[in-house]
Amino acid sequence: MLELAGIRIATPQRTLIDGLTARIGEGEVLAVMGESGSGKSSLLAFLCGGLADGLAGSGSVRLDGVEVSALPTAQRRIGILFQDDLLFPHLTVLENLLFALPAGRDADRRARAEAALASADLAGYGPRLPHTLSGGQRARVSVLRALLAEPRALLLDEPFSRLDMALRQRFRAFVFERLREQRIPAVLVTHDAHDVPPGAQLIRLDGEEETA
Repeated sequence: MLELAGIRIATPQRTLIDGLTARIGEGEVLAVMGESGSGKSSLLAFLCGGLADGLAGSGSVRLDGVEVSALPTAQRRIGILFQDDLLFPHLTVLENLLFALPAGRDADRRARAEAALASADLAGYGPRLPHTLSGGQRARVSVLRALLAEPRALLLDEPFSRLDMALRQRFRAFVFERLREQRIPAVLVTHDAHDVPPGAQLIRLDGEEETA
């Protein structure tokens, strides 16, 4: 469970978000929509502890009942996916996944990474470099890497926006299915209402709140 209470984000000149409150259960999605500059990405930055200089944030962020808003980013265990996949170009696909995995026996970590690739129809792709993959394949690897880090919540900063329409639909289904399977609460920022999965909570930063 990810619980947000009284989230306020402001610049010295104006308030971007004032009093945002929501509860996102296991495997559920909170979608946040609004015009450019309305504070959507700043909200994600606040949740993961990376709010930019010049912005002030306050409010409660609780994960499984534990207040995390004062913790450093690395201790929050909140993952994030961006528009770009941000794979390390000098590492193989397998090495990118191993980078995210917690410490443990090398054989066990490798087995987990290879099982994740197989689950995404990427069995055998481990030795390849990211630049040899298609856009959709790179996107799937980026999701696998984020999930192998065992986040307690996942933030999605328009991760579908650079894909063509057919690929976008498949990738959305891929992401939301894995969130449900792993029971991870998520916050999705998007400009496109088609990105919002059925049943998701939807908050518009003009103040409206509804269920998709």
